[in-house]
Amino acid sequence: MLLAAAMLGGCALTTERTESGITPPAEYVMAGAAGPRSDDPAWWRGFGAPTLDRLMGQAMVANQDIAIAVARLRQADAFTRITGAALLPIVDADGSVQRQRNTNFNPGSSGQGTNAFGASLSASWEIDFWGRLQARLDSARSSAIANAYNIGAVTLSTQSSVANGYFAYLGAIARLAIQRENLAAAENILGILRQRLDAGTATGLDVAQQEVVVAQVRATAPPLQQSAEQNSFALATLSGGLPELLSTDGPPLRALRVPTIVPGLPSEMLLRRPDVRLAEATLAASNADVTAARAALFPRITLTGSGGIQSLALETLLRPGSVLYNLAAGITQPIFDGGSLRAQVEQARGVQEENLASYRRSILAALQDTETNLSALRRTTELVRLQEAREAAARRAFEIADAQLRAGTIDLLTVLNTQSTLFTARDALAVAVIQRLQAAASLFTALGGGWSMPEGRIAR
Repeated sequence: MLLAAAMLGGCALTTERTESGITPPAEYVMAGAAGPRSDDPAWWRGFGAPTLDRLMGQAMVANQDIAIAVARLRQADAFTRITGAALLPIVDADGSVQRQRNTNFNPGSSGQGTNAFGASLSASWEIDFWGRLQARLDSARSSAIANAYNIGAVTLSTQSSVANGYFAYLGAIARLAIQRENLAAAENILGILRQRLDAGTATGLDVAQQEVVVAQVRATAPPLQQSAEQNSFALATLSGGLPELLSTDGPPLRALRVPTIVPGLPSEMLLRRPDVRLAEATLAASNADVTAARAALFPRITLTGSGGIQSLALETLLRPGSVLYNLAAGITQPIFDGGSLRAQVEQARGVQEENLASYRRSILAALQDTETNLSALRRTTELVRLQEAREAAARRAFEIADAQLRAGTIDLLTVLNTQSTLFTARDALAVAVIQRLQAAASLFTALGGGWSMPEGRIAR
């Protein structure tokens, strides 16, 4: 039987390899000059923010989502070993000592006691004639690989959340500082108008209008403070700690720099994106599941054997007459199961089709994600430049209006308009800077970051 199994092993069903059918473009639509792809596992350091470096380091060690993904990989590795064990023989050892006394029906006499000693080995092995067990092992391995890539996907998602959350926090702090500058400027004009009201050169309406401006500027502070606090609490949770307020000792928003990002080729990105590789490994697992379901329709061949020694006396246990053995070969062919096995094949094919569609979707989504963030980085860079020019012009106009107001050569409406324009331009510039930083961080993660599959992660 062993020889026959070895000779007929070629009859095992093969697992088909399903391709996505999607050919990635030769280059990105929104990419600039071609060059070597940006490939830095610690890409966030390029922004020049020590606090971000610290938060990111803590998150990589203590983030609970990453810990969950690692635990799932350990489960998948163990399940792979469990599944692989079915390809090997199962051997059990048994030893027994028994003392027995029978009933004696003669009055006044006790029954006769007997001893029994035994030791045996038993083994069973299912010959994987059609490749069912191997297909199940292949499926388990692919699932373990998918779980390893899931760690990468969760890691990149966490890194993106930390970076974007930190930039949003810095943005709220920067906008609060701008709000204080705007409030000081508005209160300064209000003071001038009150002095003029006392001198009779301004009206109560002029003062009331400026008081409305001051109140409006003051009302912008609470939402910005709330945003800073919420992002601070979220960053603490992402870093695996209790909610706390971040220190404001870090560099200001405008002091951060945006690293140069070279996207490389779309095909390189698809190979490095862990979410795409996760979908690919999940599809491979479902391909193997189809093979296993098909193989279950065919007969199963099992070899069993046992052997040992048994005797009524310990001193005769090792004599040839005490040896016993049993050998058997069995074949089981499903005849009628109500269509259950064929339904399982159809179910496996349905899962395969679903995972193929998910794989294709992940490829298209990765390409879209990268192009979107390339576009966002380019346009926000242009926006920052334009908003800087807008803010500089508004600041000059306000300075001129403020000087003319002090000299009494300009009407209040013009001052209010230039004041409102400056306040809006300052805030819009801060928002544009935040968006540019977040676009750069999102582009790094869209390109796959610097994550790679750790060696030795997958059970073989």
